[in-house]
Amino acid sequence: MEIEPIAYIRTPYPEKFGIPRQSGLVKEACGTIVFEPKYRDPDALRGIEDFSHLWLIWGFSAVEQDGFTPLVRPPRLGGNEKRGVFATRSPFRPNGLGLSVVKLDGIEQTKGKGMVLNVSGVDLLDKTPIYDIKPYIPYADAYPDAIGGFATDPDEGMLAVVCDDELRDRMGEHGAAILAALARDPRPAYHHAPERVYEMRYGQRTVRFSVDDDVLTVVGVE
Repeated sequence: MEIEPIAYIRTPYPEKFGIPRQSGLVKEACGTIVFEPKYRDPDALRGIEDFSHLWLIWGFSAVEQDGFTPLVRPPRLGGNEKRGVFATRSPFRPNGLGLSVVKLDGIEQTKGKGMVLNVSGVDLLDKTPIYDIKPYIPYADAYPDAIGGFATDPDEGMLAVVCDDELRDRMGEHGAAILAALARDPRPAYHHAPERVYEMRYGQRTVRFSVDDDVLTVVGVE
């Protein structure tokens, strides 16, 4: 079976560093789903406004791999422990497919791009191909008592973020989303160098920061 993208998503993440590790963790991170011309028939979206959230099936378009790897090193485990690829959400998968839940914020009619979907809580690289969209159905898709294995606590590793008012002002309207993403600690789990300055891009802005223990300090915004 061959599949083709039905759409692509525009997000504020132009590179992999800084993307939330799961959808919904940074609720302020917004995106726009733009359909390919072949799929811009408004009838294909009829009734979608009745749902608050959507499943996105998408492709890890920026991942390069050579053959099947049965074991991977999840970043959440510090990059030191191995798990079976099918016991993780690693991007290094046989078919390179990702799955995310996003909040549907609205449907917009545009000139030149037809109907687009505005969503939030995204964890996708800018211009990621979308292969399918399905409505999220709470009674069938949510299991509050499910066991999450090594990823049980969504707030594990959260950082306190220190950012002065001047730097916060430079972030503009995206300030809340940028600070929320930083609080989730975008660094690889095995990085513990307080003297190191990291850079994270968010939209048109580059944010520089350092981390000492559990405190992240923003040192620059361009």
